Amino acid sequence: MSRPLLGIVACTREADGETIHRVIDRYLRAPATWSGVDVVLVPALGALADQRNLAARLDGLLLTGSTSNLEPWRYGASGNNGPFDPARDATSLTLANVMLDAGKPVFGICRGFQELNVVFGGTLQHLPADQQVAHHAPAGVSTEEMFAHSHPVTPVPGGMIASALGERPLTVNSVHFQAVDRLGNGLAAEAHAPDGLVEAFSATMGKARLLAAQWHPEWDADRNRASRWFFTALGEAMGANPLQSADAA
Repeated sequence: MSRPLLGIVACTREADGETIHRVIDRYLRAPATWSGVDVVLVPALGALADQRNLAARLDGLLLTGSTSNLEPWRYGASGNNGPFDPARDATSLTLANVMLDAGKPVFGICRGFQELNVVFGGTLQHLPADQQVAHHAPAGVSTEEMFAHSHPVTPVPGGMIASALGERPLTVNSVHFQAVDRLGNGLAAEAHAPDGLVEAFSATMGKARLLAAQWHPEWDADRNRASRWFFTALGEAMGANPLQSADAA
């Protein structure tokens, strides 16, 4: 029996005068390792692609993190807190809607978390420098140091995360400058940061399951039980046989 097919939307970058569609390797390896699925890249072609045709071929969708932010007009705001990636916006928001309409799971990480909030009519905020909780490491640090920056999140009692991992606070990495302002319609908060920001949410739409986290479970899924659970939950939602292993710290 063939393994389910997970689509991952690419970002666009300019290099040597040309546009490149790319996805960072860790976003591919984590679900390929832990979700029991095969992974394909979805180029950020927006209206050039037939999103319903793509959705018919995919069994699930993962919206990843990125260095870009959503364009503010897409959630009724203004400002210039870029960089932006309009092609990614046009692809992710449309394809997520079509996948959910088709009853297929959509999961989100960081920017993908923010995209899904906007899909459901929510809004975003750019966090002030004097935020009570520092949600990003100081400028100029290495990638390893950036992802070592962390804070606790508290699962919502009775939620999907609490049911799987317990209600005690989890320590998660924190690498974001934007966050949920108003939570989208029909989304249920799954975890909060100490300053009250929503750090994860979920929804069920018919057969479709949705789960999104503001942090980066792909960074340490090989050694962190809570991060690894995100990808086993993705595999289970897609009807796969996700890899289970002994718990790690």
